[in-house]
Amino acid sequence: MASNVGEPAKVYNDPIYVGIIGGTGLQSFSSFVPVATLNPTTPWGNPSSPISVLHYHSPVTSTTIPVAFLSRHGLHHELAPHEVPSRANIAALRTLGVRTIVAFSAVGSLQEDLKPRDFLIPDQIIDRTKGVRPFTFFEGGMVGHVGFGDPFDEALGKIVKGPQFSTRAESNLYHSWGGTAINMSVIPEAKLAREAEIAYQMICMSTDYDCWHTSEAVTVEMVIGNMKANADNARRLVGAVLDELSKEEHQELVRAKHLEGQVKFAGTVTGKEGRSKEALERLHWLFPGYFT
Repeated sequence: MASNVGEPAKVYNDPIYVGIIGGTGLQSFSSFVPVATLNPTTPWGNPSSPISVLHYHSPVTSTTIPVAFLSRHGLHHELAPHEVPSRANIAALRTLGVRTIVAFSAVGSLQEDLKPRDFLIPDQIIDRTKGVRPFTFFEGGMVGHVGFGDPFDEALGKIVKGPQFSTRAESNLYHSWGGTAINMSVIPEAKLAREAEIAYQMICMSTDYDCWHTSEAVTVEMVIGNMKANADNARRLVGAVLDELSKEEHQELVRAKHLEGQVKFAGTVTGKEGRSKEALERLHWLFPGYFT
């Protein structure tokens, strides 16, 4: 295990069950203790950023919780939404042992009662990105169908309680559909987490009313100001979430035992004679022992 003294180590051998994905404006958690910086590689490339292993000491349970933190858009926000290597991100976290992900993301509000700087725990998704970004681990010789009717983990949700803004026509359309917020990151991230048997919940941080709202124009300056305030609040919220997740009654959830083995069944769609060597090698890396 890493030492808490000096520079963070380059390896970490203890289990890490909880991952945090930071979104726009949330590239670090300075209040946690950094113990290791990991640079894993995956069959789907490198993740968006090095993965920081952080220690959080819970004053509620008096336990130290290791957390794997990854910055979705890179350490310096250099990756646009369509450039984020989501498959590599999720795969890297899973191979470190992560089975629960709390993800943060900036969103535009589509409803009057979701004000800028409010936080939202979503329970459904309208996907408008189909075919635009890679969204599955099952391809190139292996087909797998994983249920995604409820895209976020219900139990985890109860505990948590593209680089351009929308056009006005798009925003009015989504508002008329009854959507609550608009976001550029939740897909394919949530779908890949489900395929990886990881309990996933996004926390949406409202930065603006998007442009359906006629009270004021959405500007970069407005969004950046709200993002800074949201990031400060997010860091406080993470501590409260980790305090709850560290309790003994939540350990089965933290390890996503309710999802374990689902992909092994889903991946049997392709007969053994039709499975390509390359696809099997990739999936064996992600799910050792699942497929032969």
